[in-house]
Amino acid sequence: MQRWQRWVPGIDTLRRYEAAWLPNDIVAGLVLTTMLVPVGIAYAVASGLPGINGLYATIVPLLAYAVFGPSRILVLGPDSALAAVILSVVLPLSAGSPERAVALAAMMAVVSGLVCIVIGLLRLGFVTDLLSKPIRYGYMNGIALTVLISQLPKFFGFSIEGAGPLRDIVQVVHALLDGKANWVAAAVGAGTLATILVLKPFKRVPGLLIAVVAATVVAGLLALGERFGVKVLGPLPQGLPSFALPHIAFADLAQVAIGGCAVAMVAFADTSVLSRTYAAKTRTAVDPNQEMIGLGAANLAAGLFQGFAISSSASRTPVAEAAGAKTQLTGIVGAVSVALLLLLAPNLLKDLPNSALAAVVIAAAIGLFEFADLRRIYRIQRWEFWLSIVCFAGVALFGAIPGIGLAIAIAVIEFLWDGWRPHYAVLGRVDGIRGFHDTARYPDARRVPGLVLFRWDAPLFFANAELFRQRVLDAVAASPTPVKRVVVTAEPVTSIDVTSADMLVELVQALRESNIELRFAEMKDPVKDKLRRFELFDRFGAANFHPTVGAAVDDYVDAYAVDWKP
Repeated sequence: MQRWQRWVPGIDTLRRYEAAWLPNDIVAGLVLTTMLVPVGIAYAVASGLPGINGLYATIVPLLAYAVFGPSRILVLGPDSALAAVILSVVLPLSAGSPERAVALAAMMAVVSGLVCIVIGLLRLGFVTDLLSKPIRYGYMNGIALTVLISQLPKFFGFSIEGAGPLRDIVQVVHALLDGKANWVAAAVGAGTLATILVLKPFKRVPGLLIAVVAATVVAGLLALGERFGVKVLGPLPQGLPSFALPHIAFADLAQVAIGGCAVAMVAFADTSVLSRTYAAKTRTAVDPNQEMIGLGAANLAAGLFQGFAISSSASRTPVAEAAGAKTQLTGIVGAVSVALLLLLAPNLLKDLPNSALAAVVIAAAIGLFEFADLRRIYRIQRWEFWLSIVCFAGVALFGAIPGIGLAIAIAVIEFLWDGWRPHYAVLGRVDGIRGFHDTARYPDARRVPGLVLFRWDAPLFFANAELFRQRVLDAVAASPTPVKRVVVTAEPVTSIDVTSADMLVELVQALRESNIELRFAEMKDPVKDKLRRFELFDRFGAANFHPTVGAAVDDYVDAYAVDWKP
């Protein structure tokens, strides 16, 4: 593959395309269309935007990802997990103006796209791996609850002033008690939701399509809008999305930028997991950095063509796979089909009740909740379970964006904590077991008289350098015999920085004042290379670096004529 083709995997797919795949891709694309339309409209409304923009955010990103995306059958589009994030920015800033809401959401997509592209170009696609599974569960459960609550007013046929998940639920309860609910709309929503959930286990049955079509037909035949005040979607504008640079007020830029970064984080975390899953199924390799670029290009295209931020879909991708999709041509067929619907039949869904759209989003939100694996985590690692609950509470109490920020902060703290307070051990010889082992786990382990074998199970860096120094001195003080030499068994030490290197110089000096030597065993070559750059390797002396712990012990025993039998 030529170098330029690496950035546009779609070109390479086209070059390798087999004619036998074409019928599968066309059929899968048509089947996929039956989901793209109602879901795109529903997630647009859930994001505080006109339904038509959900279709715009379906058409253009599918085409962009087909060119720049590396995954063979991944389907991108509006997503329930992003709805709460977009709504949290759009709702307070748009002041009820649909045009302003569209501009704000489009700019969020542009920001998200640029962030993803830059991270992909810098080959930082691993960043989302910093979010542990419990933390991801926590913020996704919080987002699922936020999305579900945000749809309850539409489900019951009234409106409220959005003020955060918990305050919204209070408003919903008050509205229900005050008799503001439209129970006809609620019945339509309940029927739609029940149909989707009942048919969901049957993979080959298009439950969502059946539910939406049934709700639309019933609302149209019975004139539920005119007779019972049930709010319906209304006719969609005819025509295709056009290029438009989103214009927003300068005062809104900071919140939009933060929201765009949050969207990028959530979207790529989900996309990376889903793309790896389907790469394993199709036995193909997926470059996470190119995946970031593909996702970024799709989001950028969405923002520039009157759409909003999108992500991979864990519901539409399996539909495409089950329908026989072979390549991204499936997505292209789906995008073209949606475009033809806008050109030829924009009034097809005009009688679709808003409560049915709310039911579609609620069904998706229910699918976002993760409880089963959290029970397992509670059983095997309780403190990580509580981390997940804290992330969940952060989203539920403060909203999607602050909650995601809290999740990222907790992830960083969790990451640093493992390196800041790592495990360490003083080693001894255990009869019947080869090598040297932790004396805390084996109290009967024999220690070499006058020698401290000290193991540090983490990289050495600024946050743990002082703790390392103190733990070495503590080990010397706790030795049962006067110490002549300390050997750091450095095999677990994978890196060292300037702060910890300077600490080692100070430690060597402090030990020398007590006539104690400091040496190293099993230090990795890259770490030695760093010590050379820091001008410390020669200063410590090459003879002070032993290839193995056994060699370090033998050298000590010979140097001091110690009576020691391994």
